[in-house]
Amino acid sequence: MQPFFAQRFEKVEPSFIREILKVAANPEIISFAGGLPNPNLFPVKAIEQACQDVLREQGAAALQYAATEGFAPLRQYIADRYLSRHGMTVNPDNILITSGSQQALDLLGKVLVDEGQDLIIEEPGYLGAIQAFSVYQPNFKPIALGEAGLDLAALDALLEQGSNARLLYGVPNFQNPSGVSYSRANREALAERLVRHDLLMVEDDPYGELRFEGEHLPPIAKLAPNNTVLLGSFSKTVVPAFRLGWMLVPDWLRKKVTIAKQATDLHSNAFSQQVLHRFLTAHSLDSHLEKIKEVYGRQRAAMEASLARHCPPGVSYTRPEGGMFLWLTLPASISAMALFEEAIKEKVAFVPGAPFYVRPEIQNTLRLSFSCVDEATTEEGIKRLCNAMRRML
Repeated sequence: MQPFFAQRFEKVEPSFIREILKVAANPEIISFAGGLPNPNLFPVKAIEQACQDVLREQGAAALQYAATEGFAPLRQYIADRYLSRHGMTVNPDNILITSGSQQALDLLGKVLVDEGQDLIIEEPGYLGAIQAFSVYQPNFKPIALGEAGLDLAALDALLEQGSNARLLYGVPNFQNPSGVSYSRANREALAERLVRHDLLMVEDDPYGELRFEGEHLPPIAKLAPNNTVLLGSFSKTVVPAFRLGWMLVPDWLRKKVTIAKQATDLHSNAFSQQVLHRFLTAHSLDSHLEKIKEVYGRQRAAMEASLARHCPPGVSYTRPEGGMFLWLTLPASISAMALFEEAIKEKVAFVPGAPFYVRPEIQNTLRLSFSCVDEATTEEGIKRLCNAMRRML
């Protein structure tokens, strides 16, 4: 038959990173491209035991349909952790378990975003959020990220110009792709603006538990709880394949996102939720996180040291205190897409920065992930990448 598609889907592009990973799958290529958790750190034996325990104790009931909101003990665990980690008193009824944070973005787009409405997003911004929200055809309004967080002067200027934005999306901890974190002062000032301008922030926090330097900072949701939806995920800390995340929503939004979730998939994988909860209660999540942070911190340090040794003049990079990514800025005359082609000849891969922008003119940035590459391989990969840079310069 003649193909036809909904108009809203005409301009939604495939994930550029997923396409890059196909190239990087060549075993001869050293890949800094994938933002993947390190599989050597997955708690395989503990998850296997948790599966057996749940099936032995719950039997067929563990395999039945479940509540849309999610497994109640898991939601209580999340609420308790916000209290112990951040001093936040959270009602577990305001927590909705989702199929990863990515589904939370889609649900919020369905409920909150109208076609042509302004939507404020970091620049550079998380590609998955750009893709998810693009389906609902907003008018993206990018606000630049600096070393301390969001450019508040630019945000003020946008709001004073009469923008109709009601939604702001950001990743305040070790942002994907830049690795930047909002400072305490930046968070406090942004929270004040959310309340004053009646803005809702989608505070995406998949990496906040992966801090290996510095002090933990309060979520913006603690500072402006009625103006924030706080997203979390177990994909970066425990099991990516379970695709389990959550959203902490204000009272006024809870019913609508629950209805959207019902219309989408009824509920997220109920068995995985029970297995995950069993793992979390039978083991110390903090001890598990310490293992991850030790490895990631060491590999981040190795990448920074290699860049310091081999990078040609004119190339700068961020120095994150956690997370999984470094962000490089090349001289303005160098295209990261062109550099990617040269780097593949050297058998090394990265993600060009262009897909992380909603403005096509920015072409001289790139993302490196250090989560899955050991120190020796990082040294060789950075040497190859810098050889390609020098050729282009």
